[in-house]
Amino acid sequence: MMMTTDMINWPEEKVQKLMGHYKEILSLLGEDPEREGLLKTPERVAKAMLTLTRGYDMDPKAVLNSAKFQEEYSQMVIVKDIDFFSLCEHHMLPFYGKAHVAYIPNGYITGLSKIARVVDIFSHRLQVQERMTLQIKECIQETLNPLGVMVVVEAKHMCMQMRGVEKQNSITTTSDFTGAFNQAKTREEFMNLIRNNR
Repeated sequence: MMMTTDMINWPEEKVQKLMGHYKEILSLLGEDPEREGLLKTPERVAKAMLTLTRGYDMDPKAVLNSAKFQEEYSQMVIVKDIDFFSLCEHHMLPFYGKAHVAYIPNGYITGLSKIARVVDIFSHRLQVQERMTLQIKECIQETLNPLGVMVVVEAKHMCMQMRGVEKQNSITTTSDFTGAFNQAKTREEFMNLIRNNR
């Protein structure tokens, strides 16, 4: 049976403390936390927040190392269109989109799913898109020591869509790169490959 995040046994002490805070927030907003529709809301929100920030308890480098293999392949490896959801640390509202990751091996490769897991771990923390892009790049560079890494993240931010400027169709793109990707030709090859079949 596949385990969902709803089935995770979060530490009871953490859940109870968060529940108390969310109950207080409901009262401060002018709601009655004792009414039927809200009775279980503090618990649900507490568990949801623990799920959305579970990346703090995970080690992305250990994930890469768990499937690190010696291999002489030295061409670009790309994992594109990695869906992610994260929480903006400024307003704690979601931002979501796709990450595209490439690296050029230097004697070692990692399991392709591990690249997606690294994105997942960093996105499940309070974030800004710029830092998340940098963290993904640095983690892969430091763990696999490839000839180069490039990360492009495209996201929509609910803090721009629901509040503030309220621009529903804006997309923010960030990128970061190391090594071989400092060459414009290599970056261009990567960008062309992630745009193909779109």
